Amino acid sequence: MRTTARWAATIGLTAVTVCGPLTGAAVAAPGSAPSSLYAPSALVLTTGHGEGAAATPERAVTLSCAPTASGTHPAAGQACAELRGAGGDPGGLKSGDDVFCTKLYDPVVVTVEGVWQGKRVSYERTFPNACTRDTYGALFAF
Repeated sequence: MRTTARWAATIGLTAVTVCGPLTGAAVAAPGSAPSSLYAPSALVLTTGHGEGAAATPERAVTLSCAPTASGTHPAAGQACAELRGAGGDPGGLKSGDDVFCTKLYDPVVVTVEGVWQGKRVSYERTFPNACTRDTYGALFAF
């Protein structure tokens, strides 16, 4: 019985010694974002004049929000923050109330395709004009 207890203790200590450093890398402090472990967030945004996806894209940008904001989007940091605030749903963004646009109808379509925190994103919206599109924040203003 004593030999079995010694072997069990030896195996247990060996496992802790060998595997201990591995578990430390996977555990992050509450509320912190580990730099090496994150769900992918990479999006391609397009905009163009016309109605629906049939409109020819006039401009396209990339946006990556993990581990840091980057890409060709001109305001990547602010766009990522807005998208985080909307839970990764571009449709959840709200128009700013302090901007007034004309009623001119010159439709502008915006598409967002890619992955947000490991989940597929496919979004399309037609705005009545570019001014209205830009009131929804930095995400669509490129």
